[in-house]
Amino acid sequence: MHQSFREKQRFTQWWMWGLLIGITLIPLYGLAKPLFGQDARLSNLSNVGLIVFLLSMLLLLAFMASIQLTTEIDEQTISIKFFPFFNKSLPWGDVQSAQVIDYGFVGGWGIRMGTKYGTIYNIRGQKGLAIELKNGKKLCIGTQREAELTAVIEKLGLLS
Repeated sequence: MHQSFREKQRFTQWWMWGLLIGITLIPLYGLAKPLFGQDARLSNLSNVGLIVFLLSMLLLLAFMASIQLTTEIDEQTISIKFFPFFNKSLPWGDVQSAQVIDYGFVGGWGIRMGTKYGTIYNIRGQKGLAIELKNGKKLCIGTQREAELTAVIEKLGLLS
């Protein structure tokens, strides 16, 4: 089976990483203060509180770095992997329509439910493959490669 399209996306927004890393530096600062002969506490947090805060932020950073949206399309199926949340594979025979759209701002990135396009799976941007299944369910998969995805859908004869 020949794979026609594959796209991997990760969170790469500089401002998001800057914010997360900046927040992670707060407990590091509080823990490092005694090295400079200053009061060991940051505000009213104990060292245990600072360590818990630091570990929580490091776990959040690791979690955000692990998130990945992969879309794979071939002649038979479209596969969506939104690690670590789920894996879906849809046979094209279950698809009523498919088209690349501009879904606009949907309140953030990740998994957005209850939109007019059904559930949207996105990492960034506002372009995606809107799919309506024969059972009436809808979903939309974000893409950063709109033109290439449109060409593949057209080539496979799946564009609605």
